[in-house]
Amino acid sequence: MRWPLRSQLLVPLGLLLCGAMGITLWSAWSAAERARQQIETSMRLISQTLSEAPQFPLSAQVLGHMKRLSGAEFLLVAEDGRRLTTLPRAEFDLPADVLHEDWQRVHLGPPVKVEGEAYLCSGIRLRPPRQGDRLYILYPEALWRDKLWEEIRPSLVLGVVALAAVGLAVGVAQRLTRRILELERRTRQIAQGDFSPMPLPRRNDELRDLARSVNEMTERLVLLQETVQRTERLRLLGQVGGGLAHQLRNAVTGARLAVQLYQREVSRAAPDQPPDSTPLEVALRQLTLMDTSLKRFLDLGRQGNHVSERCSVRAILDEVIALVRPQCQHARIALRVHPGEEDWVLTGDPGQLQQLFLNVLGNAVEAAGPGGWVEVESRHGEAGQCLIDIVDSGPGPAAEVAARLFEPFVTGKPEGVGLGLAVARQVAEAHGGSIAYSRQQDRTRFRITLGATTPVPGTGHQQELVQRSEH
Repeated sequence: MRWPLRSQLLVPLGLLLCGAMGITLWSAWSAAERARQQIETSMRLISQTLSEAPQFPLSAQVLGHMKRLSGAEFLLVAEDGRRLTTLPRAEFDLPADVLHEDWQRVHLGPPVKVEGEAYLCSGIRLRPPRQGDRLYILYPEALWRDKLWEEIRPSLVLGVVALAAVGLAVGVAQRLTRRILELERRTRQIAQGDFSPMPLPRRNDELRDLARSVNEMTERLVLLQETVQRTERLRLLGQVGGGLAHQLRNAVTGARLAVQLYQREVSRAAPDQPPDSTPLEVALRQLTLMDTSLKRFLDLGRQGNHVSERCSVRAILDEVIALVRPQCQHARIALRVHPGEEDWVLTGDPGQLQQLFLNVLGNAVEAAGPGGWVEVESRHGEAGQCLIDIVDSGPGPAAEVAARLFEPFVTGKPEGVGLGLAVARQVAEAHGGSIAYSRQQDRTRFRITLGATTPVPGTGHQQELVQRSEH
């Protein structure tokens, strides 16, 4: 469960505020009750004294002394109706329910208005020999409020101070939270790649030190990013250079083997019979392929105009097979071709399609290795598609590479650049098809699917080329 920092700061302060207000209210209520009890205790003591000392004379002078001692006003109503009081006048109405028989029940009763002043009234019946006399005690409401305020004022002052302290703490917490949220927002921007420095807070505290550290971190991240970019460019340059060298080495090797085959044919040919010129044609195609590879690497990453024309899939595939034939012969690799009964014609870029087949077939030949075999089979698929399966007897790519086989710069070969299969997939998709990899029964299969093809009746021949090197 997420608990925001603002809540962590404000919730305890809110609880502290509630506790402080509760203690303040309880203290104020206790002080009010204490003030009431003090006044009522004074009134009860007076009532007890007069009730238990009936011989004590109640005169105007005695009532005056009692007023000065207690602060209350007194009214004595005799049995015959005569009134003796400390108030300016004695004739006023009295509540009937404030008169008590027992002095212990005397308390601050309901208010009574006399000459515009309010008094809290309570009374007691006196004992014999003053049977029938009634003594009323009238405590000034203003004096009661002053007494009450005097008692509760310390608690209220303490509550106000606590409230101000908590309010100040809440304000400080809000300000700290805003500053922390600003730091959090800035770190998110850094995570998104914005390395611009953040303004330092005016207050010199730990958060200012943290902001300064964040700025120092962004400066180092900028330097690190530049270093990583330079290193990555050098690494990619090395990979591309290694891949280019690998492609050129394969092309040169194929051309050299073709020339060697031609020399062998020349040495074996009869004087009256010209030698077979096919190896020289293969050498020329290998040299043309070398030139094409150079151009493709120089154009890497550029968006150029592609050729779009009707081309024969079988013709392109036969030309690629002729290019890899010398390499298979030299490494004693069995190359078996099953062209199917039909040819397929599609609209596309012949150079790109040749690169597609050459990349996949070249990888298969390298994976098969000396003494292995490679099969190429083409057949008709669903919805007018052309399917080309290239199967080899090699061990297949490593598990960590197989899942990302068609991604750029992913390769399991030390000298590889990791662009061959990535380019193959791009070309296949550009021609409405796809390329897929599978590994079954110790065989590696690449299936190339080309869409929107037109089948054309072909010769339907089958070739099995097992070339052996005589070196």
